[in-house]
Amino acid sequence: MSVVLGYDESPGAARALRIAIEVANAFGERLVLVFGAAAPGPTGEEYGAHQEAIRQAGRTGLEHAVAAAEESGVAATVEVIDLKPADALIEAASRHAARVIVVGSWGESPMRGALLGSTPHKLLHLSAVPVLCVPSEV
Repeated sequence: MSVVLGYDESPGAARALRIAIEVANAFGERLVLVFGAAAPGPTGEEYGAHQEAIRQAGRTGLEHAVAAAEESGVAATVEVIDLKPADALIEAASRHAARVIVVGSWGESPMRGALLGSTPHKLLHLSAVPVLCVPSEV
């Protein structure tokens, strides 16, 4: 089994990383750090450039998270998946037999999340795996 974390270097993700490391440590699980890298826009020449820029930003952010996990004694792997964040997390959770998906929240209101389709909101409705939504620090 594993703990899957959606990570994007946002303030909410930083706290979620700390909690995901604690959960992985408590259960003796591997931490799978996931970045959903679906680029905006339909297709075309710009799409490829955007896609690679997004993937590189994800890899850089995930390197920082891996270092934090390893510093805490938690084995971590990285996945940059070419899907929207919620879809990427669900797909990774399925492949890695995740015990839980951990995501950070930005402190949006429930109405805003429902209307705009926040990643935590989507996961709570679509995931077959339990979701731990970590609020950002106040």
